[in-house]
Amino acid sequence: MSYKLGSISLDCPETQNPGDSPSAAIINPTREAWDDPVTARVILTFTLPDYRYLCRLVQPSASPRYVYNCALREGRWGGRPITLTAPALGAPYAVMVLEKLMVLGARMVLALGWCGSLQSHLKIGDLVLPSTTVSTEGTSRHYPLDGQAPDPDPGLCGVLRQLLEASDHRWQEGPVWSTDGFYRETAQLVQAYQAQGVLGVDMEMAALFTVGRFRQVSVAGLLVVSDELATLQWKPGYRSERFRQARDQAARLVLAAAAEWDGDHV
Repeated sequence: MSYKLGSISLDCPETQNPGDSPSAAIINPTREAWDDPVTARVILTFTLPDYRYLCRLVQPSASPRYVYNCALREGRWGGRPITLTAPALGAPYAVMVLEKLMVLGARMVLALGWCGSLQSHLKIGDLVLPSTTVSTEGTSRHYPLDGQAPDPDPGLCGVLRQLLEASDHRWQEGPVWSTDGFYRETAQLVQAYQAQGVLGVDMEMAALFTVGRFRQVSVAGLLVVSDELATLQWKPGYRSERFRQARDQAARLVLAAAAEWDGDHV
């Protein structure tokens, strides 16, 4: 018995159970005996500064524990229990952590990250609400969506949108490009995505949204513009006061969204 994966023909042993799918994973995320559960609401971050600022806001009482070397701590915001985790940098790592969080009880995951701006009107310190993604990272393709778009959960994204509309901060909503090649954001690629109206570039959102849809868990995200690429010259701004203030506001917005989320009446 054989089947095709791309252009490769694979022979499957005849001893395979008839009910097994050739595309079924051999290794699956599981809760081990030593794993403690997480809260239904999780905020996933990619840098330690963002995680530490969230911890200062939430004031967790217990010491951190770890999943794949990512710190986990629990606290409360708006009367709701919330788990904070970081630093899950890059799509493969972020998805490993996300998969584990979901089997430990996460039903809503909000990702707080940074992005480079591809559009001249989008400046350092502005906020970006990803409404869809363009993926050139390698993780998403392993989670087939059967025609679904790699978009955030609409309900959770809507909560973030309402909070942004009520804020006084500069923000834009639109597509984001996710890539593994941090040092291969070439002029040709930037110009191509600029022309398509893509707002910014990050490393994780496309994969996280894809896995959220694949596993039927609510996932959305909010990005802070940390640098600008629109002129095809790199303008970093992640050490600026404007960026820091925007990150602080974004952290409060994702906490508020997590507290307001009412998916599955959790």
